Amino acid sequence: MDQLILAIAQRLAAASGLPVAELVALIEVPPDEKMGDLALPCFRLAGKLKKKPPEVAADFAAALAGSGSPVAGASAAGAYVNIRLDRAALAAAVLGEVSGSASGLPVSKPGAGQTAVIEFSSPNIAKPFTVALLRGTALGAALSRIHEALGFKVVRCDYFGDWGTQFGKVITAFRKWGSEEKLKSEPIGHLLELYVRFGEEAKVNPALDEEARAVFRKLEDGSAEEMALWERFRSLSVAEFERVYARLGIKFDSYDGEAYYRNKVQAGVDFLRAKGLVEQSQGATIVNLEKQKLGVMLLLKSDDASIYASRDVAAALDRQERFRFSKLIYVVGADQKLHFQQLFKSLELAGCEWAKACRHVDFGLVLIGGEKMSTRAGKVVLLGEVLDKAAELAAKIIAEKNPEMPNKERAAEAVGVGAVAFTSLVTRRNKDVDFAWERILSFDGETGPYLQYTHARLCSILRKAGGAPAGAVDLGLLATDEEHGVVKQLGRMSRILADSAENCEPALLASWCLDLAGAANRFYNQHRVIGEDAALTAARLALVDAVRRRLRAVLELLGLVALEEM
Repeated sequence: MDQLILAIAQRLAAASGLPVAELVALIEVPPDEKMGDLALPCFRLAGKLKKKPPEVAADFAAALAGSGSPVAGASAAGAYVNIRLDRAALAAAVLGEVSGSASGLPVSKPGAGQTAVIEFSSPNIAKPFTVALLRGTALGAALSRIHEALGFKVVRCDYFGDWGTQFGKVITAFRKWGSEEKLKSEPIGHLLELYVRFGEEAKVNPALDEEARAVFRKLEDGSAEEMALWERFRSLSVAEFERVYARLGIKFDSYDGEAYYRNKVQAGVDFLRAKGLVEQSQGATIVNLEKQKLGVMLLLKSDDASIYASRDVAAALDRQERFRFSKLIYVVGADQKLHFQQLFKSLELAGCEWAKACRHVDFGLVLIGGEKMSTRAGKVVLLGEVLDKAAELAAKIIAEKNPEMPNKERAAEAVGVGAVAFTSLVTRRNKDVDFAWERILSFDGETGPYLQYTHARLCSILRKAGGAPAGAVDLGLLATDEEHGVVKQLGRMSRILADSAENCEPALLASWCLDLAGAANRFYNQHRVIGEDAALTAARLALVDAVRRRLRAVLELLGLVALEEM
């Protein structure tokens, strides 16, 4: 559809003298299909043309009326120009674009030559991989794939929480109450048990907290005994995390966590000090951002122990030096909003122009019965258990619907994992997701399994026909409203993909995917694809194949497996 929008913008630019790019950016898909296929709001153009918005709309409608392909008609409605496209021209342009791309994705790559560094997931060492980590993990993985689809080189960073005073607590707890046998048989569960116990014991014995801080100071000083335990806990945790990532189809380019930057902290603090930003306050090292109404960013504690802010400064400087990024995206929960505001402002005040390319992509919580989960209190639901439950339920459904299906276990895993991931992605990231089995494991309605089933059904139609048509096809035969609806949805993908990246909002792509599947289902529920008219059959099969290719591509961007049979 992009080339048709460009052609329309060029005609309007010739008639008005306005820049083509500005007109292209304003042309949109109206919320109601009855308004037309495209719409152009004229509010922003009125001042430049020294006319009222309705007058501009009337002039533009007149300029387009009777202009021929790709415009079938244009009319003014207040300050808007509503445009109807020539259906044959639209079908030829959209299906031509899909068939011309091996991946099914738009061929335009606006991110080519640029690097996007995306930090996401970032679990804490010695703690289990819970459902609370699902949103950030799924969002970051989807954003990584979306940026790659737009041509960016993407560096995926799993910034482990593998340093800090909590490790003094875990080490102290293990020495007091730990079991070698449990650590070998159930390492993460045992470490969680110890962490929770430490919290309870410290309530009645505050001296434990000071003991843990002393242990962490030894860790920061490189004590061999403390480092050996820390490295052991880290390796056990990484092995567990990688099992979960494998099930989600996620790989990282960097596992450099907070510990990696502990020896770079002083250089980061010295960098800010050289820019005149560092102050001492009650023995602590800070950046005072009171004038910017962002409070005080603590860099080093009074005992010179580093905290996450100083390590994040070091990490940002290191990433710019190593990757020369165009974007640095932090996919981290909304509760860290102030931290990232302070971090970015400090870097900006230090003269780092690239600070403007840093973005905090926040997201809501995963709740259990309306309550936030807490490893400190032991309120956790393991993500692995959720994936197991989802796959188990999927296996039962598949066995009932298609008992002869080959590779049922593989399909059940794909459907179950897809159901869990899609539930998180289809929800706007600023909203909380209240964890409930029936919601996450639902296989009806607007779900991942619904999309996978739609893809499988399209594959079935093509198998029955012997494959997609070869050679020239008369796409002008795709004249019904249902066929036109599918073509329009296919044509929206490039803009949806770009908007998803710009807004760091995979829910836009997930929702569009549901719209495409819905349009496809309405089409083949209303019309027979394989019929007696060979030319019409070929055109409809070309449409089915285009939907299949694009649906498959988007499912993969969202982290779902596009099954060919269900």
